[in-house]
Amino acid sequence: MVKFAKIIYAMLCKDFKAEFRRKEILSSMLFFSLLIVVIINVTLNINKDILFENFTGLMWIVFLFTGVLGINRSFINERINDSYLGINLAVGESSIILVSKAVSNLAFIGIVQTIVIPLFFILFSVKWPQNAFLFLLVNFLGTTGFVFLGTFLSVLTINTNSEILLPIVLFPLLLPLVLAVVQASNLILKGAPLQLWGHWLGLILVFDFLYTLVPILLFDFVVEV
Repeated sequence: MVKFAKIIYAMLCKDFKAEFRRKEILSSMLFFSLLIVVIINVTLNINKDILFENFTGLMWIVFLFTGVLGINRSFINERINDSYLGINLAVGESSIILVSKAVSNLAFIGIVQTIVIPLFFILFSVKWPQNAFLFLLVNFLGTTGFVFLGTFLSVLTINTNSEILLPIVLFPLLLPLVLAVVQASNLILKGAPLQLWGHWLGLILVFDFLYTLVPILLFDFVVEV
């Protein structure tokens, strides 16, 4: 377990050093997300009640498209340098590569969310929920499942040179998870008790489990194919 953690830490350091040197993934994600938020704010002219009902749905539109933009480029260095095989041989287990890439993607998207979420509340004049921790936790859990599944599927499209293929495959599979996150977040935003949104939280945890475990179990097979 300690060896596993050390390898993941080393892979994360490699990805972060490469990102801070090239400044491609995080900067493009930040710019794209802020651009979408501004466009939504400027062009959307609807009743405040309707806006409140669709608040987290609009927020997740930003998360999905921004996240795919970053996940699509998560293996860009390995593809350009043709170094994936060497890393796989050095690590000894492909699933470690998946976990480290997913964690680095989760960190990048988390940075974007720390900016986008407060900005959404400010621009749309929506008050913070009474239990902000639960609101952020539900969105973090949804992001975790999204990132692990997206990182896994990005390996399938790594040699296609078609960045549009990933969202086409990913979004239909993510629909149940996103629906559960949006519904739970909306109810938390309204101050509803756990009894009203607990089943949505349970659904989120189930899909997180599936979208994390299944990719880890299948990753070696996918890489060999």
